[in-house]
Amino acid sequence: MAGDNPLAEFFGEHLKELRNRVLIVFVAIALLSAVAYIFIESIAFFFMAPIFRAAPDLSHLVYTHLTEAFISYLKLAVLTGLAGSFPVLCYEVWMFISPGLVRREKQIAALVTLLASALFVAGGAFAYFVALPRILAFLMAFSGPQLEPLPRLDLYLTFVARTILAFGLAFEIPFLMVASQRTGLVHGRYFREKRWLSYAAMLMLAFLLTAGEVVGALLLAVPLVLLFETGVLLSRLVGAKS
Repeated sequence: MAGDNPLAEFFGEHLKELRNRVLIVFVAIALLSAVAYIFIESIAFFFMAPIFRAAPDLSHLVYTHLTEAFISYLKLAVLTGLAGSFPVLCYEVWMFISPGLVRREKQIAALVTLLASALFVAGGAFAYFVALPRILAFLMAFSGPQLEPLPRLDLYLTFVARTILAFGLAFEIPFLMVASQRTGLVHGRYFREKRWLSYAAMLMLAFLLTAGEVVGALLLAVPLVLLFETGVLLSRLVGAKS
């Protein structure tokens, strides 16, 4: 009987709470995705704006399958819903773990969540306002009398979403470096001693995240190096204080 086993009852209550909080997150994603689909044309234009600015002569994108536009808009709405529900996810995770934390741990967890979110948003903003215009301008420059660019809606939106996600994740590097030192996974000197190896790894990572697109990889590699050096500095400061 569960009532005769305190441990089973304890885990049962936590599993029930976890299920409820996961359900809340899924409901938030569904609702925000539905709202996003109502305004999907405005959202799609926001994502299309970089290519129209990079190629002023381009007036529209194309789709080659009957269902492509609908599926593309649907995927974009879900992605928007996922991004919009991130605060809900953070809140539900926080409410699930906070009862087991002491006051200082709660403060640290809240700061970590805020910092990680801010870095991801900063990376996405850098991709949209700085990297994408330059990448798209380079790619569209190949057009000419014998080459007419006809970007497909689905492929273009996938490319933009992947680029923004790649930069957002890449901007988490300083946070991950400090976290790995604070948790004892590595010593602060490790990052300084492996600097050149890390540079090579970041260049390879940039090519992987941008699917081998040269300009995009270089535009990502530069902030990756700067972020790595920021992480080295922060790791040194954190190590000195601890």
